[in-house]
Amino acid sequence: MSRKSSKEIRRVNVSSSLESEDISLETTIPTDDVSSSEEREGAVKITKQLIERKELLHNLQLLKIELSQKNLMIDNLKVEYLTKTEELEEKLNDAVHQKQLLSLRLDSQLALQQEDARKHQALMKKEMETILLRQKQLEETNHQLRERAGDIRRSLRDLELTDDCYEKLKSLPEDQLSIPEYVSIRFYEVVHSLRKELSDLQMKKESLTEELSGYKSQLKCLTESYEDERRNRSELEVRCQRLTLELADTKQMIQQGDYRQENYDKVKCERDVFEHELSELRRKFEILEVSHKAQAKERNDLSKELATIQQSLNLLQKDKDYLNRQNMELSVRCAHEEDRLERLQIQLEDAKKAREDMYEKYVASRDHYKTEYEKKLNEELEQIRLKTNQEIEQLRSTSKEMYERENRNLREARDNAVAEKERAVIAEKDALRKYDQLLEQ
Repeated sequence: MSRKSSKEIRRVNVSSSLESEDISLETTIPTDDVSSSEEREGAVKITKQLIERKELLHNLQLLKIELSQKNLMIDNLKVEYLTKTEELEEKLNDAVHQKQLLSLRLDSQLALQQEDARKHQALMKKEMETILLRQKQLEETNHQLRERAGDIRRSLRDLELTDDCYEKLKSLPEDQLSIPEYVSIRFYEVVHSLRKELSDLQMKKESLTEELSGYKSQLKCLTESYEDERRNRSELEVRCQRLTLELADTKQMIQQGDYRQENYDKVKCERDVFEHELSELRRKFEILEVSHKAQAKERNDLSKELATIQQSLNLLQKDKDYLNRQNMELSVRCAHEEDRLERLQIQLEDAKKAREDMYEKYVASRDHYKTEYEKKLNEELEQIRLKTNQEIEQLRSTSKEMYERENRNLREARDNAVAEKERAVIAEKDALRKYDQLLEQ
């Protein structure tokens, strides 16, 4: 829009200068009328003053020729400015083409990123499926262990203890404890530790679910930012189309040249003023004709006419200076417009660089968060795997120790029973011997 306004200002200045030239040329009408009146009279002889007047007219014609040359120079400047505008339009078309290429590259990169995200999601699904299979296997093993524990529980009933009973039984030595009491103590210790670990696992599970919700919210924010960028890109495309339409409108305005239609009222007013001045000049000319009949005032009238011619020459000189100033102003404006175009090109390159930097930062941050998420997930899966293995090993060790302890106790009880049997046999033999002795007595 600023370019359009500057072009209109230049057109107005050039047209105003041309009109000023026409006005300055019209000031020579009275002199022509005077010369024609002198020819009509035919009574006045060729004198020195008439020669000077013709020289002045010749000078006026030379000035007209110079003014026509100036007009040609202004037309050449117009052509140069039109060529410059066409070059600027070509540059704008190149910039639009580059923008389209960048948009295509952005779309392709987004498609590649979406494919990478889909692949990563498929890998995550496969890993989750393996984890679920492992979990099912662990659940099956856990179910088997629970069945075994049910068998043990059926063999050893009422093993659950309260805290007070546990403290009382723990204070007693192991030799005084029975097998169910010893098993219940060990069962209480193992179950208590497992309950603590279960509560810790539940807490960790809650923290993991919270982290999962946070990652989901981050993913939602990233998708929203992507939608905002796409909307901004569409707005920029619409703005570019609007600018192209405005440029086409400016071309049509330049080709049509509606300056005369727009300034018709102004030109009409100036014409009326000039007609009024012309009527006044005619009236003055009639007065001069009346006064010219008097030979006494002829020299004064000629001196007055010479003064008017000098004034017209001064006006022409001023018009020439004005045209020179306007030419200088137009050259300065052209230089300013070129500087402004260079600054706009530099700003466009800076914006492109900033956009590329932002895109690189976005890719780097996405890769960083992706690696962090994968690392955390692998660490947590490894921790869960290690904990489940530890728990299984602990259960195996405790069940093995319990079975060994039961076997040892059973062996000790069998040995004690055999020893008691031997003592009972010996006592029976002694009793029979004593009984036989008493019978003999």
